[in-house]
Amino acid sequence: MSAPQQHPIDSAPALPDADAASDDALVEPADLETDGAGAAPASTGPRGEALLVQEGDVAGDYLERLLDILDVDGDIDLDVEGDRASVAIVGGRLNDLIGPDGATLEALQELTRLAVAQSTGVRSRLMLDVGGFRAKRRTDLTGLAGETARRVAESGQPERLSPMNPFERKVVHDVIAGVTGVHSESEGEEPNRRVVVLPDA
Repeated sequence: MSAPQQHPIDSAPALPDADAASDDALVEPADLETDGAGAAPASTGPRGEALLVQEGDVAGDYLERLLDILDVDGDIDLDVEGDRASVAIVGGRLNDLIGPDGATLEALQELTRLAVAQSTGVRSRLMLDVGGFRAKRRTDLTGLAGETARRVAESGQPERLSPMNPFERKVVHDVIAGVTGVHSESEGEEPNRRVVVLPDA
């Protein structure tokens, strides 16, 4: 098999997720990739949903206090998406909470998860977005993954993408999983872990 081509993206990797495994040097199939939260998903039953709502409430209180300390104007939206709590800070000037290529956002998400876990006693898989950054990044990565999959399917040659954080890799894996004739794997160690898109045998 030819050496994978490297296809750059416009974003530098964000901070490594605190839950990333220590043996990430191994190539990992896409179905084992997570967005960095190592705990098992919360149950989707009533008890699990109640925990996710509680996580959102705790996160909202924590972030409201943080915004007050930083003297930043912003509204906090709480939701439950699938098996995780989803929290978004929306408003005006939020760039300082996002940071270069989302690095500050990643760190803020980890701090929020830790605050939630300290309150609930359960490791949190909460997802935080600020100013729509993560939503836009998902859209950009969806386009990148689709275009890469098309090239790999046509050429039969694998391509290696630039390093991404766990959230970004999962977005790419999810897109590739829906494309016939190709599949994806993760390889390398954080923060240089990346997705490789390969043609099916």
